[in-house]
Amino acid sequence: MEHVKTLILGGGPAGFTAAIYAARANLSPLVYEGIQPGGQLTTTTIVENFPGWPDGVDANTLMDNMRNQARNFGADIRQGVATAVELGRRPFRITIDAEKEIEADTLIIATGAQARYLGLPSEEKFKGAGVSACATCDGFFYRKRTVAVVGGGDTACEEALYLSSLAKKVYMIVRRDVFRASKVMQNKVLAKENIEVLWNCNTQEVLGDENGVTGARLLRKDGTTLDIAIDGFFLAIGHTPASALFAPWLKLDEAGYIVTGAKSSETSIPGVFAAGDVQDPRYRQAVTAAASGCMAARDAEKFLLENVN
Repeated sequence: MEHVKTLILGGGPAGFTAAIYAARANLSPLVYEGIQPGGQLTTTTIVENFPGWPDGVDANTLMDNMRNQARNFGADIRQGVATAVELGRRPFRITIDAEKEIEADTLIIATGAQARYLGLPSEEKFKGAGVSACATCDGFFYRKRTVAVVGGGDTACEEALYLSSLAKKVYMIVRRDVFRASKVMQNKVLAKENIEVLWNCNTQEVLGDENGVTGARLLRKDGTTLDIAIDGFFLAIGHTPASALFAPWLKLDEAGYIVTGAKSSETSIPGVFAAGDVQDPRYRQAVTAAASGCMAARDAEKFLLENVN
């Protein structure tokens, strides 16, 4: 059985930043990239809000650079997915791809979260070409254009309000005749002149051509359809953190996010740390994920100095 000081699960901004800091601290980190190497960021195209790139950077290029930087400092980066964990004793035992077992003195969980999509083939077709699950990430590309936001909760209202400051017009596609959002958020949305709420509507199809999204076909509650012309289609129906594997061991919140200490990456088990979107239901940005990866590596380093000979 292989034994390591620090095992990092996840190959997004949080995981790779943790690997960079852990490697520079001589912790010889082992990284398993998981089911989506590069993380959620690789589902977008150009990233314009990551510091240090004044003209923006291709998302895959950014993640390749992070991966190479971690590898250059000595991180051992491998392909594989954790399929079982034993966190009841230390060293922790993690099974990769149902066959390889690793013992780790510290564990950093950076497995991320997946945006929820509607499951439409047309939606999948236009991901990164007009379909997005992050207004903060991609809204800038739709200045003075027309977009739609799917959802009726607080997150959808926040996304619509953010986009309304950039776009010419914002449709909100709400499947019921009321919002699920708080009254404050509802009032803000309804007060914006360039936001139009389409009640009792479900998206039947995302429309587009070789250049990307051009519209959406909606199915009303009464059975009729409505086509709207849009340039961007934003999902705001929630995220699912990749935390199910750890649920028997770690404290999670009601939405499944791993609970960490205030201003810390520490979980409910000493020696286990969480970073990035798997513990962040609020910000969900590459830069905040990277920052929390730094925190996790520093916390793991401190734990090893104090607890492992």
